[in-house]
Amino acid sequence: MNRERFAWIASLTLICLLAFNLPGTLAQRDDEYSFVRVLVDIQRQVTNNYVDTVDVNQLREAAINGMLSQLDPYSVYVPPAQQESFDRMLDGSFRGVGIQLDQLNDGTIEVVSPIDGSPAFEAGVMAGDVILKVNGEAIAGQRLEDVIKKITGQTDSTVTLTLRHTTGEIVDLTMKRQEIMVPTVKGYARNSENAWDYFVNDQPKVAYLRITQFTSDTGDKLRSAINEVLRQGMEGLILDLRFNPGGRLDQAVRIIDDFITDGVIVSTRGHNRPERVERATVPGTLPPFPLIVLVNEHSASAAEIVAGSLKDNHRALVIGERTYGKGSVQELIPLDGDNGELKLTVAYYYLPSGRLVHRKKDATDWGVEPQIIVPMDDQQEQEMMRQRFQQEQYHRPVANGASTQPATAATTQDVVDPQLHQAVTTMVGLIILQRTPQTPAQAVQPLATTQPTAAAPETTDDSTDVPATAPVELPAETERPTTAPTDSPSTAPQP
Repeated sequence: MNRERFAWIASLTLICLLAFNLPGTLAQRDDEYSFVRVLVDIQRQVTNNYVDTVDVNQLREAAINGMLSQLDPYSVYVPPAQQESFDRMLDGSFRGVGIQLDQLNDGTIEVVSPIDGSPAFEAGVMAGDVILKVNGEAIAGQRLEDVIKKITGQTDSTVTLTLRHTTGEIVDLTMKRQEIMVPTVKGYARNSENAWDYFVNDQPKVAYLRITQFTSDTGDKLRSAINEVLRQGMEGLILDLRFNPGGRLDQAVRIIDDFITDGVIVSTRGHNRPERVERATVPGTLPPFPLIVLVNEHSASAAEIVAGSLKDNHRALVIGERTYGKGSVQELIPLDGDNGELKLTVAYYYLPSGRLVHRKKDATDWGVEPQIIVPMDDQQEQEMMRQRFQQEQYHRPVANGASTQPATAATTQDVVDPQLHQAVTTMVGLIILQRTPQTPAQAVQPLATTQPTAAAPETTDDSTDVPATAPVELPAETERPTTAPTDSPSTAPQP
């Protein structure tokens, strides 16, 4: 075959390939250009002919937000001016009043959970509250990120929220915006030296650890606390994920991997994303001690992944109530020309069993369903949170003449936290059951069932354990295309 004939065949082949591929590409580009041309034309007409002078940058941002309003509330535009605070939120540092928010299908803005010790928590904001007004301005019909912008602001400035409690009561609560690093792993109570007391039962030794949310160092903090309780002779662990709004996906995966040796941890898949499967590894796995996970209807996102994966892998018993149902993955996509970032929902989480965590519109099944269901009403939750807040800020008093009644005794009306009480009762049984016949059974100390008497506060500065801000609502899971994913409920930047 001479060169001229070869060149002719090659040219013909190239023309055929272009004939098949170019029309589609040109059609796609024509659609994109047509879309942009309409926006440019509208912007030009508004700028030249509107009765008042307009800010072009505001028009552009409004156009972007209008487009994203057709998607879920977790897909938002992060302009350059907000990138720093948004990135700070990913690392667990928040500026605001300390609440995680969600927007329901009807547009209602609901409090998923106040951050422990935050201005919102201390002012009386409760999980399940509906926000009606911000500084006297009604927010009905507004998008989540717009409400968050109204709530956030400069440190030490104040904001007033008009809320409707689940009881129907409408209140105005004023709070001061603050910023701190939020501690994400806590124990049961503060001891006389203001250090964490991790044990809720002494014989057998049952430890209690609570994760408030998942930030960049949560895995390390939890591992350190577990190593400490193991050194102190822990026989079983209760991991409390109630009121946890979520956070970084990579930390949730790391924590699950610490508890299991093999199997699927979680998988994600979406319309234009290949399935991504996270699997457990053997190195670094913790000893196989009994494990119970506590959840409730305010456990969301990464908290649901941890509870659901440990349940599906038969590593933990889950106690409480069905979780929130926030199981979508967001990516932070940098925009060209340093024009900010787009936080876009790109996939859903699926548990090892194949269960979809996310609660879609009109769904009847979502989240994580506990094996042992222990309901709590709003009043019980409020009493439990008040007691927990006291225990975390003051010395836990030692009651004189403590009862020798075993923790396995029936729950009484004096129990402030029936879900934790059930967990301790169940854990004691699991530990005793797995003991060898040669191991003598020991007396079981009861879980405290009444509100402890408040002791004088310590003089030690404990401000690092009192979150005083609100995350710039980061939806539950957010990933950067080139970095570890994060799963916040919790969302757009939180207040």
